[in-house]
Amino acid sequence: MDALQPARLQIYSVEEKPEGAAVCIVRCVGGTARTGQRFTYVSAAHRSSGRSHMTLDRILRYEKPVDLLEPPHTAKVLLSGEGVEELAKGSIITAMACDTYDRF
Repeated sequence: MDALQPARLQIYSVEEKPEGAAVCIVRCVGGTARTGQRFTYVSAAHRSSGRSHMTLDRILRYEKPVDLLEPPHTAKVLLSGEGVEELAKGSIITAMACDTYDRF
């Protein structure tokens, strides 16, 4: 069933915010998250203007790089793109459908 659900990651903490990116501890709460996958997030600042779009650049589990993350596991991730500066504890980001990647 998880293969049909979009990946959803809940931010547990934001460790660093280098320019245009964020290093976060996350828990996968739905679907399967993969490196290179695009995610969307609606923050209070973007509600009127739309959604933020970011890319999952790296997943580290036990300090080792992996390609995917499934529920209920946690990992340290690197996210980059629009809106990463607004991520905070409790935020949930959702994977975009594959056919919408080329629109952005």
